[in-house]
Formats: sequence, structure tokens, C-alpha cells
Amino acid sequence: MSSDEPATRTHHDRVDVDTRFLLANERTVLAWARTGLSLVAVGLAVLQFGTELRTRVPLGLALLIAGSIASLAGWRRYEAADRAIRAGELPPRGRAPQALSLGVALIGAFMLVLWLLLGS
Repeated sequence: MSSDEPATRTHHDRVDVDTRFLLANERTVLAWARTGLSLVAVGLAVLQFGTELRTRVPLGLALLIAGSIASLAGWRRYEAADRAIRAGELPPRGRAPQALSLGVALIGAFMLVLWLLLGS
């Protein structure tokens, strides 16, 4: 590349960023990954060891989907926050934590209703 060509920069090129913010962002994505992995593990356990087939399959699949969504949402939030931090801006406020909490609460409520209707 000659000296008169403009250099292509990525969002990872900025070096005057406070490292604490980048490390906090990494800890956050790891927390999202742990949450997703936990939901997937519980979903697999329900599918494997649940006793009632009519409740086991929907609950297990719902937990697997919620875990996958949590992991993907964490990664998207990490990328958006990383770009914002490196640009010297505030990260965008996401709605993933509220959506995940609402989703897990709805799964629990749905399974409670199924359990009551089917008679434990």
C-alpha cells in the first residue's frame, strides 16, 4: 500500500479507549453467554428427564430457544457497545434484558397453566 492511499480502518483500530470499558463489555457478553448456556442446559435436562411428555417437550424446546436467543442477543449487544465505546459514544440502550425476562416469565406461566390443566 502506498503512502497516498487512504488506510482502511475498522472499529477495532482506535487505541485511545479506556480499557476498563472494553473489559466490562467483555464481562457482560460472558454473562449473557452463561445465561444462554444455563437455559439450554435446563432445556436439555427437561427434555431428557421430564416425566410428562405433553409438558416436557414444549418446556424443553422453549428453554432451548430462550437460551439461544439470549446468547445471540448478548453478542449483538456486545458488538454494538464495542463500536460505540471505540467511537467515544454511549452504547445504545438495548431491550434484550427486559425481553429475556419477559420471555422466561411467560414460559413459566404457560407451563404452570399446563401443569394445572393436565393435573400434575
